[in-house]
Amino acid sequence: MIAVNNRVLLTLFILLLLAAFGLPFLSYAPNRLLSGKSISLISLLHGPALWLLLPMLALAILSLLRPLRRRACLTALAACGLLTLTFWLSGHAAGQLAQQGSRLARTSWGSGCWLMMALSLLIAADAMTRITASHLWRILGNTLAVLPTAALLFSHQLDQLSLLKEYHNRQDVFDAALWQHLTILLATLAPALAIGVPLGVLCFRSERWQTPIFSTLNIIQTVPSIALFGLLIAPLAGLATAVPWLAEHGVSGIGMAPAIVALVLYALLPLVRSVVAGLQSVPASVIESATGMGLTRGQIFLRVQLPLALPLFLTGVRILAVQTVGMAVVAALIGAGGFGAIVFQGLLSSALDLVLLGVIPVILMAVIVDSLFKFIVSILEVSRR
Repeated sequence: MIAVNNRVLLTLFILLLLAAFGLPFLSYAPNRLLSGKSISLISLLHGPALWLLLPMLALAILSLLRPLRRRACLTALAACGLLTLTFWLSGHAAGQLAQQGSRLARTSWGSGCWLMMALSLLIAADAMTRITASHLWRILGNTLAVLPTAALLFSHQLDQLSLLKEYHNRQDVFDAALWQHLTILLATLAPALAIGVPLGVLCFRSERWQTPIFSTLNIIQTVPSIALFGLLIAPLAGLATAVPWLAEHGVSGIGMAPAIVALVLYALLPLVRSVVAGLQSVPASVIESATGMGLTRGQIFLRVQLPLALPLFLTGVRILAVQTVGMAVVAALIGAGGFGAIVFQGLLSSALDLVLLGVIPVILMAVIVDSLFKFIVSILEVSRR
């Protein structure tokens, strides 16, 4: 009797099998308005598609073995191969269906395909945690795992899928939404840092100010985003009317101005907390040693406290950056643009692929921003050792 030692991999693999063979792999519809018919993975497993079974067999065997490091490497490779072959098979099947149907026909990923891709990524990520404890190498490993999939995407192997058709039909709108979303993110981070860092330093140095500042920021955080956007419409519209110069530079009751103001207010709480936590993490003995060396208060802050508090501080910036990427979607309701405009347009027209065209880039942007900050923090931690 074989003892099961890798229960995490076994659980994920069982879920993957259930998703692959128990749920629809693809959905084929005559057009974007009609509901499609389900296509199972079994019906597609012939010819080159049989290669999909090879990484699944490898994962089945590895899930029954002791999770050693070298086996974790094989698990990551198998998961990467399964993810790549799943993407390839969906694009290949969509291309064959496009030759049989009309130009209006739509082939989209079914729930089984979505879950297979998600579980493959989870298996690869779990294997990376067993291979190395370094966040830096984990990020690099996870990036390498999705490179073959990205190569398939940019080589136009998936162009017949409905999601890619929506992208090609709205490429100009998509590109504009991307720049608008990035503009909202950068325009939020800059004033949030300019306001949040001094507030954090003030809270750290003066306990008298901590309670009122944190109470105010906590109240702002509890206000729903849509309500806060609405509350800012009237004041900013009145300000633009009173000061024409502001109106000439884009400040109005709707648009990007109230969105950025609201997102900056939401960003202050995690940022101020991270600044305070980072400065409090600096050992008192280090500060005493710096004082004994004759450093002034400003020199101690810039040369000692700030470098040591930087990893925790960047963690707070990472949280607010990811939070801003997600909340910027809701800002489209007041005309701020970005990917939220595509999402709500898809919801109004009951077009699921159009909704996904806005949602998926937001998820990818959040993952990239999160990974980028983790990468920077990992480099800082390595350099301090």
